[in-house]
Amino acid sequence: MSTAATTDSVATSKPTARVSPRAWLQDALPKIVLAPSFVITIIFVYGFIVWTAYLSFTNSKTFPSYALTGARAYQRLWRWTFESDPPSSWYTSITNMAIFGFLYVGICLALGLFLAILLDQKIRGESVLRPIFLYPMALSFIVTGVAWKWFLDPGLGLEQTLHHFGWTSFHFDWIKNKDFVIYTVVIAGVWQASGFVMAMFLAGLRGIDGEIMKAAQIDGASPFQLYRRIVIPLLRPIFLSAFIVLAHMAIKSYDLVVALTSGGPGGSAWLPSNFMYEYTFKRNEMAVGSASAIIMLMTISAIIVPYLYSELKEKAR
Repeated sequence: MSTAATTDSVATSKPTARVSPRAWLQDALPKIVLAPSFVITIIFVYGFIVWTAYLSFTNSKTFPSYALTGARAYQRLWRWTFESDPPSSWYTSITNMAIFGFLYVGICLALGLFLAILLDQKIRGESVLRPIFLYPMALSFIVTGVAWKWFLDPGLGLEQTLHHFGWTSFHFDWIKNKDFVIYTVVIAGVWQASGFVMAMFLAGLRGIDGEIMKAAQIDGASPFQLYRRIVIPLLRPIFLSAFIVLAHMAIKSYDLVVALTSGGPGGSAWLPSNFMYEYTFKRNEMAVGSASAIIMLMTISAIIVPYLYSELKEKAR
């Protein structure tokens, strides 16, 4: 009993080890380095998101007004969506967003997977083809938009060139047609992003265990069955990641529309980002522009948050 008491007293009276300044600095240095970026992100990203949300509940016009007036801006957007005749610019924007988002994401995923499967066959010239497919992603949307504007302009690009070669009956004036101009945005967007999606799928294909493929081939699986039942299900995380990236790019697209179509005939190529900029900075309707920005943020969050939740839940398992 006395021996145990003596041992406890010695353990209690043993001095704690002092942390050297060098060890403390090594532990604190990453936090010190990251602290400015963290503070700047909190202020200039999340702080301005909160500020924009606040302005959407005010009557702000050219300059911010901090007197709350309720959800009038959201009510105006609601009326412009369902009760406006003829269709409002907001209705046109969200309709174009649905068309552009569906086609842009769907075609990029399908084309990217197709190209990745072709390159995965170890074809000749793969090292040359990969940079060619990836190069468009290195360009800004402004450059892409201007290049495709020249190519699709009936007086400069494809139509005029074919007329010079004698095919005078050929006409392709989508970029001037308010009913088809949004599809030219889809064409330019797919051209730029499909190579990036191809690289993601190609990395996923190269990461699949070859033994699984060989076992399926020995069991008599055809190439179609091999990809449909084994390869594509194994690429599910790549599909989700590519979908998130493409959906985010589609929702925030602004410069591509401006550079390619200048908004289209009568604003017929507007997306919600174009609507937000126009009403905030040109039509002096800051509250309406802020409300449209918050709706865009909610749309992106509705896509990203479930994805993050599923990923975290899967890791927890």
